[in-house]
Amino acid sequence: MLFAAVLSAAAPAAADPVSVVAFGDSLTAGYGLPPDEGFVPQLQGWLTDHGAEVTVQNAGVSGDTTAGALARIDWTLSGPVDVMIVTLGGNDLLRGLPPEQARANLDAILDRADDRGIPVLLVPMAAPGNYGPDYKAAFDAIYPDLAKAHGARLAQPFLAPILSLPDRDRALANYVQADGLHPNAAGVALVVEAMGPEVLHLLDEID
Repeated sequence: MLFAAVLSAAAPAAADPVSVVAFGDSLTAGYGLPPDEGFVPQLQGWLTDHGAEVTVQNAGVSGDTTAGALARIDWTLSGPVDVMIVTLGGNDLLRGLPPEQARANLDAILDRADDRGIPVLLVPMAAPGNYGPDYKAAFDAIYPDLAKAHGARLAQPFLAPILSLPDRDRALANYVQADGLHPNAAGVALVVEAMGPEVLHLLDEID
């Protein structure tokens, strides 16, 4: 018994899984989907299937703007966070909020991650054209500019794997919920398939 106890004491403790925090709005939260079919559980499954020992935490709040997210970022980062995925801006777009406001809020969020040495995957929102070309250009420029300034990894826009399919009308019918805004479970699977490798690259940076 003593020998077994000595062996047990000498054995190294199992390392905790890497903590990946998905920080965003309803796209992250899994709006309109069963608990096991949203973005976070599907990403968790994809990463596990590809050999990553991680825990993906759902820090998505439906309806959150970049300002709302900034108000809760310190609380979100108060626990153990090794990697963060930031997917924000969609609700700013829906409300037609000024691009410079979204830029300032996202910049401050990334500052908080920088202060804690947390690598970030920044996921863009692509502005529609109905606010005019100047608004679209200003909003779309936020993400590459901030990724460069903060050394964050830049993903493709969240919905790009769906909207870039050849038949847009069929893609919306097959992969988007009836509200026309949120992907269904099959749409989330397309998003995760595209974003998963980006997360793996980011995880490699902390190894």
